[in-house]
Amino acid sequence: MTFKNFVQIFLISGWVALLFGCGDNAGERVTPSPPPEATPAPEASSPSVPKKYAVTAKTRETYQWYCTQCHGQKGKGDGVNARLLTVPPRDHTKASYLETRTDKQLFDAIQLGGLAVGRAPCMPSWGNTLDEEMIHSLVGYIRELCECEAF
Repeated sequence: MTFKNFVQIFLISGWVALLFGCGDNAGERVTPSPPPEATPAPEASSPSVPKKYAVTAKTRETYQWYCTQCHGQKGKGDGVNARLLTVPPRDHTKASYLETRTDKQLFDAIQLGGLAVGRAPCMPSWGNTLDEEMIHSLVGYIRELCECEAF
């Protein structure tokens, strides 16, 4: 992917967030198409037995690609789209909140979207874009950002 393509995708996603984010139509379900290189995730839910998933360079790259526009490069909820949203994005460095959430709750929020788990409707569902292993790894990365553990 060239830098020009990256910038185009970044700008387009910003407009999508502006047009379909947490505005007056926040209750409407908007399902973005996965990028061409993405593979759909299976329909099954997360495994019942917790397993440690490695946080890799690919995990960090995925977070930078899909999450930073709202959550910010360092996870502080200060991404370029944050000011456009009615409900501020979660600060992934705030251990006092994230320690009250299980890994499964974080997994479900990423996979199913905020509205599906009783949270902000502008948090999109990534279950059709990211596979379960990557979502688990992102949960681990969020735990690194907050320097916290699940209960």
